[in-house]
Amino acid sequence: MERLTGEQYAESLFAKDEQLERVKEGLRESGIRDISIAPGYGRLLTLLVKMIGARQVLEIGALGGYSGICLARGLGADGKLVSLELVQKYADVAQKHLQQAGLGDKAEYRVGEALDSLEALAQEGRTFDLFFIDADKGNYPNYLEWAIKLANPGAIIVGDNTLMHGETMDPNVKGNRVVKMREFNERIVRDPRLEGVILPAYDGLAIARVK
Repeated sequence: MERLTGEQYAESLFAKDEQLERVKEGLRESGIRDISIAPGYGRLLTLLVKMIGARQVLEIGALGGYSGICLARGLGADGKLVSLELVQKYADVAQKHLQQAGLGDKAEYRVGEALDSLEALAQEGRTFDLFFIDADKGNYPNYLEWAIKLANPGAIIVGDNTLMHGETMDPNVKGNRVVKMREFNERIVRDPRLEGVILPAYDGLAIARVK
């Protein structure tokens, strides 16, 4: 009998999450490729939001609402999730899934280029307690810089897919997306404004605290 991986063993300890399964089914029905965050990291997002008592959370990349549900679950009664999404269809699907999960009143969706939305948020004077980055990989360093600018003291920044299915570790891969992800990873652990780690399970997750 083949031995379980660490991720498979950890997942086997949890019952199926009906709300998140509904998201995956909704993505299939909508013809959207399911590249949602791994279930274990989704649970970690909920814990992080709860642990720091985050009231304002910013998500860059909504897709179908899987991570949005995980983030919103951690918010208190007065908490708010702002989610940035390039594609209107994805934002609509995500919003529907959060409403079905009873979390629709906690989420605000902004559609368009994330860098433009981030500029608008800065002009509005918005600041956040936790950031989740899971969008176009070539802009990860830019998103990280914006997160630091919009961060409340002690804010947490989380970035998904830091391993890019092994490409970030392969010196022979030199595409722009991979180069930018390597830059992002290095800044997570070396930027003097941050205290950060890289978790190597699933497809990699970066977590940093803004000093």
